[in-house]
Amino acid sequence: MRSIQQLLDIYGESHQNSTNKLIHWVCVPAIFFSLVGLLFSIPLTSSVEKTMWLNLGTPALIAALVYYFLLSKPMTIGFVLWGLFCLWGNGVIFRLVDFSNSTLALVSFGIFAVAWVFQFVGHKIEGRKPSFLEDLQFLLIGPAWLMSFILKKLKVKY
Repeated sequence: MRSIQQLLDIYGESHQNSTNKLIHWVCVPAIFFSLVGLLFSIPLTSSVEKTMWLNLGTPALIAALVYYFLLSKPMTIGFVLWGLFCLWGNGVIFRLVDFSNSTLALVSFGIFAVAWVFQFVGHKIEGRKPSFLEDLQFLLIGPAWLMSFILKKLKVKY
């Protein structure tokens, strides 16, 4: 298994252009958030009240956290906070649309689709294809790449 720094360095090679970087700062969190929303829309129980935590989004986040834990313990703390925010935020949307899984799914899909369009525009500007096209684990490295900048700013070694 490659180290977190090796993965971040490889990912960073195709993210040098300042416009592409800016697009990623907006779109990677939006994609992550909307993916949690899409998975949040799939309840693991038939009771509407219980879907706040008993949905496919929660175990998916736990699986992602295990992956991040294997790469970097300090980074995992940041992702626990981000994951909780994503669950909370999607819970707010879920409640605002009167506990409707289908409306949450539509909102999440809209965010997901628009963010991906912008991601590909960013890579067109960059002149390099997205890293995940060569290795799917880079779908999880994108958020880690952004988190690494936050941790550096906070002077936290990852």
